[in-house]
Amino acid sequence: MAIRTILTEGDPALNKVCHPVTKFDDKLADLLDDLKETLAKANGLGLAAPQVGILRRAVIVVDDNGEMLELVNPEIIDQKGEQDGLEGCLSVPGKWGYVKRPEWVKVKAQDRSGNWFEVDGKDVTARCFCHELGHLDGHLYVELTDRLYTNEELDAMAQEDEE
Repeated sequence: MAIRTILTEGDPALNKVCHPVTKFDDKLADLLDDLKETLAKANGLGLAAPQVGILRRAVIVVDDNGEMLELVNPEIIDQKGEQDGLEGCLSVPGKWGYVKRPEWVKVKAQDRSGNWFEVDGKDVTARCFCHELGHLDGHLYVELTDRLYTNEELDAMAQEDEE
C-alpha cells in the first residue's frame, strides 16, 4: 500500500470521464488499498481514483459507521429527498460551498472481485456518494455551488452564530 498524491483543482485529470473497470485483479486491489490509505491520511470522507490521477471508475466512501466502502463501477439507482449542506473536497483544499444533494441515495456497484451489490446511505453518506461519483464523470462540487468560502470565512460565520 502507498499514499498517493491528491490532484488539485486545475489538473486536467479531474475533468475527464473515467473508464469502467474491466479487470478485477491485483492492480485494482492495490489501487483500492492505496485510495483507502490516502483517504485515511488526508482525513477525508471520500476519494475517487481520478483524484490520484487514475481514470478508472473506483471510489472509497466512509459511511455513517466509519467503514470505508469500496465502490467499483458505481451508479446511483435511486434517490429521495433533498438536503442543502456544506461540502469540501480534498482536491479543492481550504474551500467550502453549499450544495443541494439528495437526502437518501442507493448505489449499485461492484466489489474488488467484481461481485455486484447495492448500498444506500442518507445525509452525509448520501452526499458523499453523489460527490465521489461526480468525480468519475469529471465534475467537481464547485460547479454546483454559488459561492466558495474559506476556512476563515466559515470560522467567522460560526462565531457570529454563537453570538
